[in-house]
Amino acid sequence: MESLNLNSEYIQQIILTWGPRLVSAILILFIGWWLSRKFSELAYKMLGRAQMDATLAAFVRTLVHTVLVVLTLILTMTQLGIQTTSLIAVVGAAGLAVGLALKDSLSNIAAGILLTVFRPFRLGDFIDCAGTMGTVERIGLLYTELKTANNQQVVMPNSKLMDNSLTNYSVRTERRVDLTIGVGYSADLRHVRQVLERIIADDSRVLAEPAPFIGVTALADNSVNFVLRPWVKTSDYWATFCDLNERVKIEFDKEGIEIPFPQRTIHIEGGVALQSVQQEEKTPAN
Repeated sequence: MESLNLNSEYIQQIILTWGPRLVSAILILFIGWWLSRKFSELAYKMLGRAQMDATLAAFVRTLVHTVLVVLTLILTMTQLGIQTTSLIAVVGAAGLAVGLALKDSLSNIAAGILLTVFRPFRLGDFIDCAGTMGTVERIGLLYTELKTANNQQVVMPNSKLMDNSLTNYSVRTERRVDLTIGVGYSADLRHVRQVLERIIADDSRVLAEPAPFIGVTALADNSVNFVLRPWVKTSDYWATFCDLNERVKIEFDKEGIEIPFPQRTIHIEGGVALQSVQQEEKTPAN
């Protein structure tokens, strides 16, 4: 009888000691598991609303779920009195080894997440990065795909897009066309300005505001250089750029305004050409 009392007291002591811990551990496990699912789905939905690539969004969802589950298991084991120091050290060492092995890939993944968060460009934008220009077609987990003007596909690592200066030509609705036009020193500069103003006024794509700018920028070695800087819609940039160059040549020919061009001058002495041929830019003689 006495032994039964001792056993019941022992069992009661065990229940009082481990019961609350066990209940707390079970609650932590279930709540942590539920929160990991909720937070991972929330992250996936937020990335989806931000128009992130589906592959990258799914990776982030899995990553968030895995990290929260591991933290939940560690907290559960700690609540049960299990020493987790060695487990944390093992997880940390494994994470370090994986990080070193996948250093470049993880760098691209992190850059992809930052590109989506800070959004320096969107799908369909025309960008220039490290000398590569193209339209953004896809922002992936590791790489971003661009389509160049001649319909070539360029695959750029996300880390390269983050580490280099990037120009987004699609962000602004207006863009300035910059043309440098050289005329001969014999040209009437006021006449040249009038012709350029007429060319600008006749092009309906040129915006009134900001106002176009025409001015002399340099008295160069063989020409007087004008700059022509009208503003146009971004979508009209290349067509206007090419058309204005063509129109300037046509109108200058009509008005008798000479545009200097490179010529070779060969000096002949005694019927034999000198050994040096110098290339210089000059206005052709009338």
